Amino acid sequence: MSLNRFGGLITGTFNPLTDQKTATVEYLVVAGGGGGGGRYYGGGGGAGGLLAASSFTVATGSPLTVTVGAAGAGGGVGAAGADGANSVFSSITSIGGGGGGYNSGPNGRAGGSGGGGGYSGTGGTGTSGQGNNGGNAATQATGAGGGGSGSVGLVATANNGGGGGTGIVSTITSARVFYAGGGGGGAYIASRISLGVAGGGNGADSATQAVNASAGSGSGGGGSAHNDTPQGGNGGSGIVIIRYPQFCAAPVATTGNPQILYNNGYQIYIWTSSGSVTF
Repeated sequence: MSLNRFGGLITGTFNPLTDQKTATVEYLVVAGGGGGGGRYYGGGGGAGGLLAASSFTVATGSPLTVTVGAAGAGGGVGAAGADGANSVFSSITSIGGGGGGYNSGPNGRAGGSGGGGGYSGTGGTGTSGQGNNGGNAATQATGAGGGGSGSVGLVATANNGGGGGTGIVSTITSARVFYAGGGGGGAYIASRISLGVAGGGNGADSATQAVNASAGSGSGGGGSAHNDTPQGGNGGSGIVIIRYPQFCAAPVATTGNPQILYNNGYQIYIWTSSGSVTF
């Protein structure tokens, strides 16, 4: 017997207690996070859009699409962070996070949550119901935090990068796991690192490189600083999770190699790569 980070028993088979068909499922769909902006003073990447609901009607007999959004790459010298890719479950689409800005393209990019402004730029716009705006950079020598699913990215001030916007905790796997936090912006002075949250990457300073976001978090990458730390951090890839009560029949088929857990009376399917499910 073994457990994973979601606190569930890993199992490859499931015997339903009845033949009742699955009519509705609970879902969590998190898109890929945006990359942090590159030199100079990049903004943190915005979190991927997050959508969740407890009662979604599923069609039977036909495959339902599952798309797991890829992470946005961090920007290099003279480049904004790349946007994360969308995640999809059936008709539900979460929008990829916006990349962080940099000195010559200072404004953060729009997305599920917006990327932070770089080098005195403004934050990108988040998608209503999925995320929040990136922060603004008040000075030329800092980058702002990327927006998160729970709050806007923090404003950058003199010498200090802005921290990432907060993520949202989900208990869909029965464990408490945070998703979709913003990446921290780049800072001018050493030891003033701006923090990413919910798996988001920390921003760089004059001595420390920007940090990549955690895989499967949908969070934004950290923003760059200057010559010694020019590269923005990569965003975190997305994730798609569904669950339904144990007394319902298991899916007829799945693709994409989802992880299957059993927890607290629920059967849970977790995709970290794209596939499908047929009920």
